[in-house]
Formats: sequence, structure tokens, C-alpha cells
Amino acid sequence: MRSFPILILGLLLWSAQAFAANPVVEMKTSAGVIRIELYRDKAPKTVANFLQYVKDGFYDGLVFHRVIDGFMIQGGGYYPDLRKKGGTRAPIENEAGNGLKNEVGTLAMARTSEPNSATAQFFINVADNGFLDFRAPTAAGFGYAVFGKVSQGMETVMRIAHTPTGSGGPFAKDVPRQPVIIQSITLITDK
Repeated sequence: MRSFPILILGLLLWSAQAFAANPVVEMKTSAGVIRIELYRDKAPKTVANFLQYVKDGFYDGLVFHRVIDGFMIQGGGYYPDLRKKGGTRAPIENEAGNGLKNEVGTLAMARTSEPNSATAQFFINVADNGFLDFRAPTAAGFGYAVFGKVSQGMETVMRIAHTPTGSGGPFAKDVPRQPVIIQSITLITDK
């Protein structure tokens, strides 16, 4: 009889952890597969925005259009011929003040110089980029919102980061000479 309350307590703890788990997406690229845990608990609006683009298939067939070895790889806005993809939704609130840092392997939202301008484009840090972190609620100090981290496939991220780049389309530099295509992004767990 004593083991019954312990069993119930164990099941309750397990189910609380299962329900608290963050969603995971799988990004299939022409360079390999990347799995990313999304931090819904720290960046709920950003994760909801990203997941809606994922569910809509928005990223399928786009490329990593900006690759800077030792800094980051950016995608989510351009086709392989470097035409910009339209159809983005309204910009979202910048959640960079969530305590997460732009460290190696983290996923963050790309934006313009306006702090609350992120829509669909994202980047994966391939270095610790503390200068992108939130410092103050000002235009200069707002930072870039981290909302996930690579859980598998960092070798694929680094393969992309090391790809040769040059000019292309509207960009004077940092465009992979051989397109790195995002074939699909799929939600694989969402508890």
C-alpha cells in the first residue's frame, strides 16, 4: 500500500515534466539535418510566430542567404535565386530581454535596426555573440531575441558556416556560392 502513493507521486512528476517540455523542430537542409529545441517558456510570442511559419510551410525551399563563418548563418527570407519571399505576417515584439544569450548553437530572430521588426528570418549563432544580447530597452541596447538552441546537428550548422561565400542577388557578400536550401522545417514534438 505504501508504494501506491509513491507511484502516484512519480506519475504526477513525470507528467508535469512531459507537459513542460519545449517544442522541437527538425530542419532538413541540403547540408544535413538540424534539430532545434524552442524555448516557449522564455520567448512565447517568438516561438508561436516561428511555429506558425513552420506550420504554414513558409520556410520550405528557402535558403541560408547570409553566412558568416565565426558569427552566424541566417535564413528564412529568400529563394535560391535570391528573390525575397513575400507573405510575412506583422512584425512581433522583441523578447530579447528574456535572459537567454546569443551563444554558440542558439537560434535568434533577425530584424532591422528597429527592435520590434522581426517577422520570419532567423539565424543560428556559430560563435558566442554577446554583443547581440539585450542590454537596455533602447534602440542600441535591445539586442536579438534568442528563442531556441540546436539539440542535434551542430555539425550541419558548422558545415553551412564553413561554406564558401561571395556576392549574389542584392547582397555584396556573405552569400553561399552553392545554395544551402531549407528543404523543410517540421514540428516533431510539441508538449
